[in-house]
Amino acid sequence: MRRTALATVALLFCLGAADRGPVSWPFWGGDQAASHYSALAEINTTNVAKLHQAWIWKTGEAPLAEYGVRPGMFEDTPVMVDGAVYATSPYNRVVALNPETGVELWSYDPKSYVDGQPPNGTGYTHRGIAVWRDAHEQNQPRIFLNTRYRLISLDARTGKLVSAFGDNGVVDLSQGLIWPINKMHYTETSPPVVYKDLVIVGNGVGDRLAYKNDPPGDVRAFNARTGKRVWSFHTIPQAGEFGNDTWGNDSWKFTGHTNVWAPMSLDEKRGLLYLPVSTPSNDFYGGSRPGNNLFGETLVCLDANTGVRKWHFQIVHHGLWDYDLASPPTLATINVDGKKIDAVVQLTKEGFAFVFDRVSGKPVWPIEERPVPESDVPGEHASPTQPFPTKPPALTPQGLSLDDAFDQTPELKAEAQAEMKKYRVGPLFTPPSLKGTIGRPGIIGGANWGGGAFDPETGMLYVKTSNNAAVWRVVQPDHSSKNPRASEVDADWTGDLGGQAATFHGRLPLTKPPYGHVTAIDLNHGTIAWHEAFGDWPELRSNPALAGVNLPAALGIAGPQGGIVTKGGLFFVGGEDMALHAIDKSSGKDLWTGPLPARSYGVPMTYRTGSGKQFVVIATGQGANAALVAFSL
Repeated sequence: MRRTALATVALLFCLGAADRGPVSWPFWGGDQAASHYSALAEINTTNVAKLHQAWIWKTGEAPLAEYGVRPGMFEDTPVMVDGAVYATSPYNRVVALNPETGVELWSYDPKSYVDGQPPNGTGYTHRGIAVWRDAHEQNQPRIFLNTRYRLISLDARTGKLVSAFGDNGVVDLSQGLIWPINKMHYTETSPPVVYKDLVIVGNGVGDRLAYKNDPPGDVRAFNARTGKRVWSFHTIPQAGEFGNDTWGNDSWKFTGHTNVWAPMSLDEKRGLLYLPVSTPSNDFYGGSRPGNNLFGETLVCLDANTGVRKWHFQIVHHGLWDYDLASPPTLATINVDGKKIDAVVQLTKEGFAFVFDRVSGKPVWPIEERPVPESDVPGEHASPTQPFPTKPPALTPQGLSLDDAFDQTPELKAEAQAEMKKYRVGPLFTPPSLKGTIGRPGIIGGANWGGGAFDPETGMLYVKTSNNAAVWRVVQPDHSSKNPRASEVDADWTGDLGGQAATFHGRLPLTKPPYGHVTAIDLNHGTIAWHEAFGDWPELRSNPALAGVNLPAALGIAGPQGGIVTKGGLFFVGGEDMALHAIDKSSGKDLWTGPLPARSYGVPMTYRTGSGKQFVVIATGQGANAALVAFSL
């Protein structure tokens, strides 16, 4: 009997150990659907308070004077497959790490910094890689890194270039676009998508670039083995293509951008690719591109095999606010009025969640075209209407009035209102103006590139949003020889990119707190389950102008990051308040706040190793302070 009992215990132990085997995080968003969900529950609401730092890996990067470059924010979300964590540094270096200890296994440096500083607002940042398995080579894993104007294939075991791909492992992405470009003005920040034997990429273009035939936003698929281009989708429709007639004055011939810089999503079963397309050039003045400008600021569904458009919905007509679609579309299966719907959810900077049937493109709830204010800028013809979803409600305050002024003391409120009166204010979609328009949400949103986290068990979508304003002022650019960047802008009007801070009195925000929220959306009903202030703003709290003022317990913090949701009942998300937060997904209560060595800039991820231990990892800091930080029980 004793032997039988011992054997039973041993068997149960082995079965339990098997249940606690490795669980990967194989894609940037956890899966190709960008759900940011994990079925892991070792860390849960009952024990999350016991989390502690398990390991830390530092990038060790610094400014390089010889190339005139500096590392930007560390925004990477690693993947974990086959017993290794793969991450990209701000300088686009790829590293493989031991998932238990964070010890570096190998490193590959593409030396992208040799090309100088990228001409975008973020500088040197990168958000992750994609892993593809070669069925012709015993499913050997390959890593795809898109860096600046190059697509690179690496052997995941060694970090060595895969010579059979492209030119000794490299494809030049600056070639084969709808017109020749300056490759120094082309960049990549979000990871590629892999589908069957295809690797699919969008691109980034700096907002400040506004000249004829600046880089366009072609989305392209390449053969994952050879690097040969398989298909290309023109986000700026060319002659004879659908949507070409929405570009007046032949502006399709010379208007660039309209690119997909945010992460894309994929329905692998159906072979449907979802593109969150950004704003045409330039962001704040469209007088030279009259019309609605498809596929600018449009959710586009493509056949991933061929690049052929299946359906689209334009979220913003004739974009003027830098309300580019910055969030990866979330694929979610929901139940609405007793009907199961495979949906796609597009979060937006303006604070909406647009919900569609992912196959047909039909809105799950009605979307209304509503009148919006006219532009008073010479030559500008803003769209008279914009689309507004009837469900779910807006996730963040929209538009601005004097009642929204900073109100922590009566004196400061009066001063903020006096400052606001210098500008044009109004409802959502009040256009940029010559005197300056204060708009809300500002240029980082609302929601941004972190996207949402979907819980398939409950139908809840969790979103981190920002609540701050921006000044949109249209100016005539300096074309004189005194401006070293004069060649980068040939537009008659453009946005004043240096004057977008909506602040007063020593850089106090013009609007009242809180400045960040986390929200749970019930996608089965199109309602808000809970909506809570998120994070803190230490610099604002210590501002001398607020000395002695009784400030709210949660000022909230802005930032473009997103979070992940787990079966353990938690929503993990980082703010820019130097902390990782674990939030009870059922109530919005902040259960645990883990200190970080620097501000967090990445979306976290989680995995379980062969030892049965669950880790949560997040990227923090920039420059010399950049580090991956892992937590475990």
